[in-house]
Amino acid sequence: MNEMTETNHNADPEELARFGKLASRWWDPDGESRPLHDLNPVRLGFVAARMTLRGARVADVGCGGGLLSEALAKAGASVTAIDLAPEVIEVAKLHLHETNAGSPLPLAVDYRLCSSRDLAAAEPAAFDAVCCMELIEHVPDPAALVGDLATLLKPGGRLFLSTLNRTPASFATAIIGAEYIARLLPRGTHDYRQFLKPSELAALLRVAGLVLDEISGIAYNPLNRKAWLTRHTAVNYLVCASKSAA
Repeated sequence: MNEMTETNHNADPEELARFGKLASRWWDPDGESRPLHDLNPVRLGFVAARMTLRGARVADVGCGGGLLSEALAKAGASVTAIDLAPEVIEVAKLHLHETNAGSPLPLAVDYRLCSSRDLAAAEPAAFDAVCCMELIEHVPDPAALVGDLATLLKPGGRLFLSTLNRTPASFATAIIGAEYIARLLPRGTHDYRQFLKPSELAALLRVAGLVLDEISGIAYNPLNRKAWLTRHTAVNYLVCASKSAA
């Protein structure tokens, strides 16, 4: 992924097409998005334990079909969710419509087909929290993405970001294991060269004016479909960073 799209969005057309093909099955817990379904409660729990979601304004950047977006909204947040793959945004909107049909308390999710740069330009310092899960390893310019995420945050706001470490363990687990052996993910989903070590991500956060508050590993057993937080960050990890309140 070395080139920007024609509109200069921080995205690779091949990546967008790959995720677009998964759109119709995004909400199938036994389909290609199965790991996302299994990891979603852990990600939501990580966020909810570190901020009050009820009444908060939250941006979900790289929302895909809306798994985390709807979960955040169910927890009481007002969610703006963005993605650059038209197919997944349409699926997210459709699923939200089905979720809200007949519900006395409809979920508040504003899905938009736009980039992080577009949203940051339109609504700087507008969000109490920004979530960006498993996106940074798919974009051509990770530093630019982190800069956009920082711009979106209100003073004192928090960024929650998940990605994959660049280690032999992550290569064996996320690529060889998940894509080739267990076939939990389509082949080509990940490019090992784009995985980020925690120290590299911490450096990007500092440049963007954010403070790294916490890092936690995520463990996942695909056999029993259990996921949990761990001290070990060799494969998947989550970070919580904050923007100065001054």
